[in-house]
Amino acid sequence: MAAGELAVGMIARMLRGVEIAAVARNAGFDCLYIDLEHNSFSLETVGQISIAATALGITPVVRVPGLDPAQISRTLETGAQGIIIPHMETRADAEKVVEAAKFPPLGNRSLLGINPHTLFKGGPAAEIMEKMNRETLVAGMIESMTAVENADEIAAVEGIDMLLVGTNDLCNSLGVPGQHDHAGVREAYAHVAATCRRHGKFLGVGGLNSRPEIAKEMIGLGAHYVSAGSDTGFLMSAATATAQLYRDKG
Repeated sequence: MAAGELAVGMIARMLRGVEIAAVARNAGFDCLYIDLEHNSFSLETVGQISIAATALGITPVVRVPGLDPAQISRTLETGAQGIIIPHMETRADAEKVVEAAKFPPLGNRSLLGINPHTLFKGGPAAEIMEKMNRETLVAGMIESMTAVENADEIAAVEGIDMLLVGTNDLCNSLGVPGQHDHAGVREAYAHVAATCRRHGKFLGVGGLNSRPEIAKEMIGLGAHYVSAGSDTGFLMSAATATAQLYRDKG
């Protein structure tokens, strides 16, 4: 993303083995988005997948369940190279997250010098903290009209790297569930995109894997990241299509 390229992510919600990292890499994804908001993965599972992904050259990022500082820091300690925070609504939320996710001087995260994030390579504390601050992605999800209205204040917080629009919950907030092509959704995306450009932050697109034509439209606003689908969705889609193939007559 730093080079201006689009990063494409695969969400992991079902497959718990390290094999998912190899699947994502060889399918051509740039990162593996491990979703702790909508499944029951343990931190041990997150750690194993994260270490495998890092070793294979695919970036592991984790959506944590909420704003709990302990959950954020412990997730990063497993080896995740980024965190995604659901339902970030205010500047105060953003500041709280940065405090937990970044080392001094940006935040107040405690340093474990030999850690999975660096594949257990040590070094001087100041260098490790500077490197990990630079390489740890912190993304806030914009999933409501309140968050859209506060996007400028959220993006202004140093240490927030990306605003990721969660389209499904945004639709719910607008009172138009499932209407991904609603004008209000497009307006919200345009506003968040302009905010990201103004503050030099990345724009992320989420929740549009079932509507790739709309996703590409939103990417056209300058997005640097898109969630392209989940292991569950890919499996069900392929399995359903294959079963139907054998049932079709002719």
